[in-house]
Amino acid sequence: MAAAMLSSAPTHVFGPTIPPPDHQAAPPTAIPMHRPAIRRVSCTAFRTTVRSVYLPDSSASPFHDAVGSSRSDWQTNFAIIASKAACNSSSPSSSSKDGAASSESTNGNDGNQYHLVSPPPVNGPNQSSATLDLVPVTNLPRPLSISDLSPAPKHGSRLRVAYQGVPGAYSEAAAGKAYPNCEAIPCDQFEVAFQAVELWIADSAVLPVENSLGGSIHRNYDLLLRHRLHIVGEVQLPVHHCLLALPGVRKEQLSRVISHPQALSQCELTLTEMGLNVVREAFDDTAGAAEYVANNGLRDTAAIASARAAELYGMQVLADGIQDDSGNVTRFVMLARDPIIPRTDRPFKTSIVFAHDREGTSVLFKVLSAFAFRDINLTKIESRPHRHQPLRLVDDANVGTAKHFEYMFYIDFEASMAETRAQNALAEVQEYTSFLRVLGSYPMDMTPWAASSTTTTTTNSPPSS
Repeated sequence: MAAAMLSSAPTHVFGPTIPPPDHQAAPPTAIPMHRPAIRRVSCTAFRTTVRSVYLPDSSASPFHDAVGSSRSDWQTNFAIIASKAACNSSSPSSSSKDGAASSESTNGNDGNQYHLVSPPPVNGPNQSSATLDLVPVTNLPRPLSISDLSPAPKHGSRLRVAYQGVPGAYSEAAAGKAYPNCEAIPCDQFEVAFQAVELWIADSAVLPVENSLGGSIHRNYDLLLRHRLHIVGEVQLPVHHCLLALPGVRKEQLSRVISHPQALSQCELTLTEMGLNVVREAFDDTAGAAEYVANNGLRDTAAIASARAAELYGMQVLADGIQDDSGNVTRFVMLARDPIIPRTDRPFKTSIVFAHDREGTSVLFKVLSAFAFRDINLTKIESRPHRHQPLRLVDDANVGTAKHFEYMFYIDFEASMAETRAQNALAEVQEYTSFLRVLGSYPMDMTPWAASSTTTTTTNSPPSS
């Protein structure tokens, strides 16, 4: 069978070597390193040498289920055949005894007749087949890849999303809106969420950047410049604040209210109208404040948080919808390690940051004109002091030496980087600035949201026992 397979290979040439006379010793045959060969096999009539010539353009393998058809695979296959053929040559009696080896005759192209000896089975002499039992390619372990370290499933399923806060925070709700059915990973700080994505602990992060009442969250704008993550989307989440307390506690028993500083400022007027004589204390986040009151059993303290936080930590809602403005919306951005491909089939938004250290006037005006001339609408412009170069000295002989702040400018505009007008606008901006970076070009959040009711609902709790 092995002889038949060897003779049927179209890309391997087998040629006989005429043996020397019996009284003359055969000279040693030098086998080049780049050409595998079969050792000489003694036969009753004459000796033959079967040589294998590997042709790299081979498209088919004569061995069924063999490992590929590369040069190294052919060398391995013929090395096995050569070793078995040598064993058969050294002990012909044993070979004929177990019937593992057989001899077949074949006619060459030159009219001579040659004998090819098939080796015994590789797995032992008791096997009835001479097929090489090599490991199939399908059974080999697949090498690890980047997708194994951090899979990117479809539709957000099993996607690991980092957010700042504890379960019940508004950031967790934003992560669920951005990536439905995701695995939300709480982080105690904003920077920890950035690092979780960079270290492949999380696939994405959802972090707030601005609120309709409290304004921009400057910490995250600074982290966007410090880290190399990309904005791949945005989420707008209506904020619905509730006044939470332990079960059985009434409003008259409260002496302080704790929550995030922005939540306290967003509910300041409502708390005053409710007639609460309480001290307002800042906490890390809204849901963390509710967890702190519940874990410590503080009956004189209330927390401003979401209704979901009340369910998670077993607290009652004393007042629902206590925000001063019904249009209280927080904008979150979705961050990932790789940017997305900009498109033009839906509304896109692009965020950039730039700085300029060149002398001259009206630099900011020229930058804004690059967008105005192309009818590109700006939705946000934010300036932050340059952390590494906060001051710039200007020496005027008539006025004296003055110190000016160096600023980094953050701009959001309604256009996709796939549009020619956006590309031309940034090309012009680059002429006026010393630093320009695109934070991301991503689809806008166009989902409608319902404004919170301006009416404050108060829940009457039973008297405490």
